[in-house]
Amino acid sequence: MNGDEQLLRGRVYGRDHDDPDPGPLPDRVYAALVGGPLDGLLLDITDWQPEEAEDGAALATELSRWPGGRALYDPDPGEPRIPGSGVTCRFHYSGDAP
Repeated sequence: MNGDEQLLRGRVYGRDHDDPDPGPLPDRVYAALVGGPLDGLLLDITDWQPEEAEDGAALATELSRWPGGRALYDPDPGEPRIPGSGVTCRFHYSGDAP
């Protein structure tokens, strides 16, 4: 695991890496990002509608194939979403976009 990957583990996407507690917050809903440049991060989907979560996410990152591009993550339609707070589903890496 390289240094960038170590910085990402257990952190919520979009929270500042200098934040003293960049991890998940209670009573929030997260998708775990699996594979690709953001592997190990959690994506806060608390305020997403169900159809938004079904569409996945295109997340801005300097770690994609194109610096400043987006890493694409999609839910696995065969994986059920667990109701409640915490990590309720997983989004799997599907590629990069400029």
